[in-house]
Amino acid sequence: MKKIRVIGGGLAGPEAALTAAALGCEVELYEMRRMVDGRPLLTPAHQTTEFGELVCSNSLKSESPNTAPWLLKQEMRRAGSKLIALADATAVPAGHALAVDRVEFSRLIAEAIDAEPRIKVIREEVTELGEDPDVLTIVASGPLTSDALSKDIARLTGAEHLAFYDSISPIVDAETIDMDRVYFAARWDKGTADYINCPMTREEYDVFLNALVTAEAAEAKEWEKAEYFEGCLPIEILARRGPDTLRFGPMKPVGLRDPRTGKTPWAVVQLRKENLRADSYNLVGFQNHLKYGEQAKVLRLIPGLENAKFLRYGQIHRNTYISSPQVLDDRLRMKTRPDLFFAGQISGVEGYTESIASGLLAGLYAAAIAHGQEPVATPRQTALGSLVNYITRADSKQFQPANITFDLLVPLEEETRKKVRDKKERHRMVCERALEAFDGWWAEFKTQESLWRILLQER
Repeated sequence: MKKIRVIGGGLAGPEAALTAAALGCEVELYEMRRMVDGRPLLTPAHQTTEFGELVCSNSLKSESPNTAPWLLKQEMRRAGSKLIALADATAVPAGHALAVDRVEFSRLIAEAIDAEPRIKVIREEVTELGEDPDVLTIVASGPLTSDALSKDIARLTGAEHLAFYDSISPIVDAETIDMDRVYFAARWDKGTADYINCPMTREEYDVFLNALVTAEAAEAKEWEKAEYFEGCLPIEILARRGPDTLRFGPMKPVGLRDPRTGKTPWAVVQLRKENLRADSYNLVGFQNHLKYGEQAKVLRLIPGLENAKFLRYGQIHRNTYISSPQVLDDRLRMKTRPDLFFAGQISGVEGYTESIASGLLAGLYAAAIAHGQEPVATPRQTALGSLVNYITRADSKQFQPANITFDLLVPLEEETRKKVRDKKERHRMVCERALEAFDGWWAEFKTQESLWRILLQER
């Protein structure tokens, strides 16, 4: 049976490794972040050498039934996703979202890997993807793939090797928030009131906006040619698109009535818990690439944060990915090198949950092939299948990483859409159809799995 090599200890890599190991495969898990002479060797965005470090927010998005992120997680739970189970175990209150205590989440991932005898962890950088007839490789090296490995991937793909820039939101010490100026609420009272809301009047918003758009960017020359992902734009870029852009984006006040006044503020900045201790909060959607000193001045204009202590300022980092529609098939294999799989953000998915999802599929598919089986691709009607369909069949000239949305899922038939006018009901029907398709595929996959285990016992 072929060995499986997994490159990357972020989210997709550990998910792929744990999945393949659970199916009887011997796995080598490589991670380049490590301790050297007593000091951590890190990337520009990471702060630890831990598995599954969440470098941006701590949210795995909505848990509201019949939303696209909920559907994706439901399919993953049914497939036995290891990391989604650990996310559930380390969840912190976050209204209708699944947010985790990021330190505890990483700790449990490390424990799960350490407890799996079929996984061998190797702390070193992989610089090239040579061929070995006895090895299948899953590249899950993430958005900060090393320069050496990036060059080798570019050589192998024969297609344009793309890069855009991603951002990190600031984190504030909870004890330094002026609680007299803020209030707890969930939008539309949906879920529990776990978010701190910093309300702004029109005058306060105008002052904040002016300071934001005139603040000095960090290393300005380096970012002149940066290609940002549209779904994760720095707030100062959004602000320059118009005075109301932030009010209709990350500072949207709709559904966040201030219980003290009974009125909806002009704008709101939301803070979300970082951990179960609730001793730190991140500023939702406030990724930026301003100089740290500038951030301190601008962010302290937010009501309640006048004397805030920031545990981490916003940052920007490179996010590398391949042109997947040109490179990958629907089992996440490289078309010209079927021994190579790609998963995580380097494969063209965007977001924590989506990265774990691709790692889950890569682990399942690689394990099937290692056992001599040709894996059946996830159905197009499912969220998993729709995500893979996008990254492998999108227009390569216009390709950008994507989160899971209903736009990626197969729409209902036109006749049904005409009869069912209510959007929520249509989404419910799409989710119901997706889960039915998933259950059929999973039943078939598990039948294959039982055959693998018989083969293992015979050996």
